[in-house]
Amino acid sequence: MRKAATDEVAPDEGGGLPGASGPPPGAKATGPGGRGRPGDGAAGTRSRTMRRREALAGLAFVAPMLLLFIVFRFGPTLGAAFLSVTDYRLSGEWTFIGAGNYTRLLGDDLFWESLGVTAFYTVLYVPMTVALALGTAVLLHRTLWMRGFFRGLFFLPYVTSIVLAAVIWKWIYEVQDGLLNASLGVLGIGPVDFLGSESLVLPSIAAASAWKGFGYSMLILLAGLQSIPREVTEAATIDGVSGWQRFRWVTLPLLRPVLFFVLVIEAILGFQVFDAMYVMTAGGPVRASYSLVYFLYDAGFKFFDFGYASAVGLVLFLVVLVFSLIQRRLIGRDAD
Repeated sequence: MRKAATDEVAPDEGGGLPGASGPPPGAKATGPGGRGRPGDGAAGTRSRTMRRREALAGLAFVAPMLLLFIVFRFGPTLGAAFLSVTDYRLSGEWTFIGAGNYTRLLGDDLFWESLGVTAFYTVLYVPMTVALALGTAVLLHRTLWMRGFFRGLFFLPYVTSIVLAAVIWKWIYEVQDGLLNASLGVLGIGPVDFLGSESLVLPSIAAASAWKGFGYSMLILLAGLQSIPREVTEAATIDGVSGWQRFRWVTLPLLRPVLFFVLVIEAILGFQVFDAMYVMTAGGPVRASYSLVYFLYDAGFKFFDFGYASAVGLVLFLVVLVFSLIQRRLIGRDAD
């Protein structure tokens, strides 16, 4: 009886028959080390599907807010840009005039005067507010007793109505019955017309606005101070660094990103000043407190020249943008 050949053929390194290249039929492709490549097979397909579904679900959740943001932010901006190149009247009739409103702005002395008033007010308001906010934040950061109470007390003016705050400060600045002049009278200083003097009106309004608005920046700076690692300040103290040097060379550099944010926000608010001037001085005396937004308000709601007012609004937007970019170059670049 013939003996059948039963010798087995040894497979090669690839796992198949001799001469065969690649894995045997039905075997999964493997990467280095014998592990499957990411994304291959049914598991990879399911993973991609799950990621796609999660992305769509996240987009569905943010879509309503994103739509509202586009409609109520970009919509008015685009509408103002359209109105700025038209002669639009209250009746709804409009005529396309191109750059006519901007050319008119360049030759309007009242526009340049209001722009100068706004710039000077901002130069006064921003340092006052930031200095007051930073000083208060440092004191609160070092105070342990009733810190929450004082934090709420200093933040209270910020949540107060700007009209109410302006009325209170207008009474404080009164020549005859004002609290400030009464206090100066005790010191033998004659009554000072803070809101009636062309040289004092802007510093007076800036001081009132700084009192009203420093609370927000104070909280931002306080959060920045609390985020500084304690080990850094403790190491400087151990090295014998004085309090002022520690603040100057350790705290301020670490606080620079937060400080840059506060400066930009306060500068934008400074350029947008209107309420305090409207309530306290009505733009006087002799337009010494006639801001750019006040000029925009008169053009749009007093003379109903909406195209011209829209052009003023876009110029104000560009001025704030340029000012923010300058601050970014001078301060923000080092803050990154």
